[in-house]
Amino acid sequence: QVQLAESGGGLVQPGGSLRLSCAASGSIFRIITMGWYRQVPGKQRESVATITSAGGRNYADSVKGRFTISRDNTKNTVYLQMDSLKPEDTAVYYCRVVLSANGYWGQGTQVTVSS
Repeated sequence: QVQLAESGGGLVQPGGSLRLSCAASGSIFRIITMGWYRQVPGKQRESVATITSAGGRNYADSVKGRFTISRDNTKNTVYLQMDSLKPEDTAVYYCRVVLSANGYWGQGTQVTVSS
């Protein structure tokens, strides 16, 4: 089994910054992709940013230039630096880790952007 521990969510004013972290532990042999997704009530979960083991990154158009995804392979940890936050970034953010055989979701962390 694999466990994901997320942290870093909270309340921030528009234009502010937050940094999310997600540490994977357990039966990990090789992590292929790590990423962040978000979901608001009544809508489908959407991809925010993903990063491969080789460092290849993909971002949703809505966050390009504002969010940065990174990972520390020695710690099996993925980060999401979120700058210039907007009210429309408000959502529950979920970490996802894809191994060779299975994918796992974190429990989610709330990010609220409001004045």
